[in-house]
Amino acid sequence: MNQYYTFSVPLFTKVLKALDGVLTKAATSGKDESTLVNAQLAPDMFPLKKQVQIACDNAKGVSARLAGVEIPSFEDNEETFAELRARIAKTIEFISSIPESAFEGAAERQITLPYFPGKYMTGAEYLEQYALGNFYFHVTTAYGIIRNQGVEIGKADFTGGMPLRDLV
Repeated sequence: MNQYYTFSVPLFTKVLKALDGVLTKAATSGKDESTLVNAQLAPDMFPLKKQVQIACDNAKGVSARLAGVEIPSFEDNEETFAELRARIAKTIEFISSIPESAFEGAAERQITLPYFPGKYMTGAEYLEQYALGNFYFHVTTAYGIIRNQGVEIGKADFTGGMPLRDLV
């Protein structure tokens, strides 16, 4: 199994599904949806909706860059939990469509980012030193916003479960 595939598509899928579950709990919490979707942890931080959008953009962008495929463009126009959850589903659908074989050579692939013109990282540097941390930052911040707004969620909601097996 290609480790660059393993530490992108399946990982992003699991975490985004957990984030979808957290959004579902927020949507059914009885709290005002617009307030939650626009809530921030601090005045200079993005609101919940933007944290979810960026997490999705990271998952699709990282997966596509490592695989050498085109990144689809999603509009940032979500204003409801249903729309944010649809974006997560669309992201999972896209990254799941990338075959593992496309990740061959990902470690050495030159990764360029539009906000660092004239610069590149190798795929290994990109995934290990930037992409995973950035993805988790935005997912964690989304979780923190929802928790800070009084929605009853816990660590198990964030992790999305563990692959525990019975000892034999």
